[in-house]
Amino acid sequence: MSTLDSREGAPAASASRRQFLQQGAAALGGLVIGFSVPAGKRLAHAAAEAGAAFAPNAFLRVGTDDTVTVLLAHSEMGQGVWTSLPMLIAEELDADWTKIEVEHAPAAREYFHPGFGQQGTGGSTSVASEFERYRQAGATARALLVQAAAQRFGVPAAQCRTENGKVIAGDKQARYGELASAAAQLPVPKEVPLKEPKRWTLIGKPTRRLDTPEKITGKAQFGFDVHFDGLLTALVERAPVFGAQVKSFSADAAKTVPGVRHVVQIPNGVAVVADHFWAAKRGRDALKVEWELGAGAEIDSARQREEFSRLAQSPGAQAASAGKPDAAFGKAKHTLEADYWAPYLAHACMEPLNCTVKVTGKEADVWVGTQFQTATQRLAAGVLGLEPENVRVHTTFLGGGFGRRAPNNGDFVSDAVHTAKATGAPVKVVWTREDDMRGGSYRAAFLHRLKVGLDEKGLPSAWTHVAVGQSIAMGTPMEPFMVHGGVDHSSVEGAADSPYLKGIPHHHVSLHSPRLPLPVLWWRSVGHSHTAFAMESMIDELAHLAGKDPFEYRRTLLAKHPRHLGVLELAASKAGWGSPLPSGRARGIAVHHSFNSYVAQVAEVSLDRGKLKVERVVCAVDCGIAVNPETVVAQVESAVAFGLSQALHSKLTLKDGRVEQSNYHDFRVLRMSGMPRVEVHIVPSTEKPTGIGEPATPPVAPAVANALFALTGQRLRELPLKLEVSA
Repeated sequence: MSTLDSREGAPAASASRRQFLQQGAAALGGLVIGFSVPAGKRLAHAAAEAGAAFAPNAFLRVGTDDTVTVLLAHSEMGQGVWTSLPMLIAEELDADWTKIEVEHAPAAREYFHPGFGQQGTGGSTSVASEFERYRQAGATARALLVQAAAQRFGVPAAQCRTENGKVIAGDKQARYGELASAAAQLPVPKEVPLKEPKRWTLIGKPTRRLDTPEKITGKAQFGFDVHFDGLLTALVERAPVFGAQVKSFSADAAKTVPGVRHVVQIPNGVAVVADHFWAAKRGRDALKVEWELGAGAEIDSARQREEFSRLAQSPGAQAASAGKPDAAFGKAKHTLEADYWAPYLAHACMEPLNCTVKVTGKEADVWVGTQFQTATQRLAAGVLGLEPENVRVHTTFLGGGFGRRAPNNGDFVSDAVHTAKATGAPVKVVWTREDDMRGGSYRAAFLHRLKVGLDEKGLPSAWTHVAVGQSIAMGTPMEPFMVHGGVDHSSVEGAADSPYLKGIPHHHVSLHSPRLPLPVLWWRSVGHSHTAFAMESMIDELAHLAGKDPFEYRRTLLAKHPRHLGVLELAASKAGWGSPLPSGRARGIAVHHSFNSYVAQVAEVSLDRGKLKVERVVCAVDCGIAVNPETVVAQVESAVAFGLSQALHSKLTLKDGRVEQSNYHDFRVLRMSGMPRVEVHIVPSTEKPTGIGEPATPPVAPAVANALFALTGQRLRELPLKLEVSA
């Protein structure tokens, strides 16, 4: 890992992977390196209450019934960490996989992300950041169980081996549950060796997800499932435009609705608290609120795009530069200029936002599907005037996250905490999908203006790129970490650090970050979601301008980048690049590096009486060691579907400061009928694991756009893609 970028809340830093882990360890007082510091009094007490006979560290406990409970420092939001992280512990522990149980960990320093400085999930880092820590936790537990068995058997520990939840020495054996109490009395070793990869029996093997049965049976608890006696439900009337403030309100009509208990003003609006959702909804509908609209009422998508285009006429803050592009354009044989546009996008999670809060004296409990436990704990503590350790965060399963459940402003948590404080009652605040669609946080709209000159060989000799779009960090607590020299790297990632630019002697990439009241946030693959569209579309345009095959052209440009080249060639081969297709079909190709992983995709599209269909997407993925190949495949398939929504359907527009879309009927996402056949090919690797939840989203849109050009001759430079239909 050469760079840890600030995706979904991670502080940006340049460091080797070893430095990355060492810095994280230093921040945590050595816990990350040693992996053997006991969990502390509070966590040890919790382990005892859970019936654990043996809890050698914060990440696992072993019961006398042989169960091994793994505590997740990260949130399960569909990406599969409920399985992949336990696999790391089980591998080193030689546990019986049928005895593995999993829980979300509480909010505690012991579970801080090694690189984030807090407990959180984002940036496709869960497995990558825990690859050593969770294995070391398992290996430590195994060493103690072996020592306990050796004492019981009266043999040296070296004569003991472990297998499927047992310690064996000759004709003697003992189950882990039998040894747990004795192992708990032994001193925890500072360091234990890890298995060599050739001895792995679980890592790298397709493994069925542990959370599937819980979700099928309904046992899995999502935020919406939280319920207990006395719990009330609240909906908040939020501003109709961003940045507006309550001028006055009348709650008289709302209070006449049966079941409505409270109507209170909170920082984000007016909350109606009732016995159940429908009473709260009807009460909110009856509210009369007068708003001080402010500057947010002036936001208009058409005017905004014109302003972005004006800004793109001149360079912004410098993100990357080499040589003298302006002079080099004078020597170019061909020059191509193009604008690419990506609109605002909602996260559109299947489970709308919600948060439950109960305050009891000087303590509080928060039940929420959050991507950042530490931020949630601190926010609640700050509002309630409590010490953070007196706020218990109960992480539920997340019905989709994509960055939305890791907001800079903590909006859905803040609403619930303020409402509970104002009413003195336990409250679950629920956002309808319309609430989130029209008053949430979004993937920023971006305009990319590119100008490229080609030399006599048809290769890029000069390249300028001006990006215009809001920063997700400016004006937030993340700004000191993420913005340097006026550049939020997450706005230009995938462009400023593109491998294509490394081979172009004269290039310049710059950024304008206009400040608007509209809140923007990381969205699955963050900046790569729009920079890949611009970069891979332009490369395709250059290939055709040079009279080259798009695949071969990329091979030439990426000749010094073996991992890019590896996935590019694998995807093309598996897709049958260059082989004949039935009439009415064509292929397009794209390759992109993000979250330290490499993905190439070939999209095959068809056109029947003007109706576009993506028939097939062939993906090649290099994500280092694939801990659970089954999860890798599922995440790539998911990312393709997510990217196709952006490519074909989704966009948010504003008029008079108001978001015009409200739900899935007008903010369209991919339907099952539009899902193509997806083939995933994983590059065998001995490199350490890298991201997988996000890297397959960026290449989809350009691969489809490039295929459409091959099929129709129309070069589409705006998302979502819309073909011009002849009259």
